[in-house]
Amino acid sequence: MSAEERRESVIRAAMTEFARGGYKGTSTEAIAKRVGVSQPYLFRLFPGKEAIFLEAARRCCERTTQVFKEASEGLEGEAAHHAMGAAYQALIADDPDLLLMQMQMYVAVASAEASGDREFGESVRAGWMEMYDTARLALGADVGDATHFLAYGMLINVLVSMGFQPDHRVWTGFYESVQPRQ
Repeated sequence: MSAEERRESVIRAAMTEFARGGYKGTSTEAIAKRVGVSQPYLFRLFPGKEAIFLEAARRCCERTTQVFKEASEGLEGEAAHHAMGAAYQALIADDPDLLLMQMQMYVAVASAEASGDREFGESVRAGWMEMYDTARLALGADVGDATHFLAYGMLINVLVSMGFQPDHRVWTGFYESVQPRQ
């Protein structure tokens, strides 16, 4: 396996490990073990744990952004809104670790900010802004529509990450509010 292929394996393994254990709770040893490499080799690919986490976070945002772009291609407004929403729901259903990684990104940035490290969150915020801008453009550059879309996305994130099953009553208002307008 080439160094680039191994690096890709590390990113995928890191997304899984960080999704499940968070930034502070995940060791580089666990990531190395999942990939089947030594820690010293891991540090030849990445300068440290923070760099691995930030690359995993970037990849998480990039993947979600790509799903939004593909789903909304050739669509506008409400059609784009529904297509992106359905594509996002399918994405997190197919890859629950992606959702958990996203939630861990928010926790890690908030934790870093609380301890005075604003720089840590800069690249995560940049990735999130790319998602925001992609959704906003697909929705006709309307700030209100983009805010509404992403607010419901966060509601989905919270409900799914907390384990609420699709038939739980907490979803009722969500389902009613996202039905296409007649």
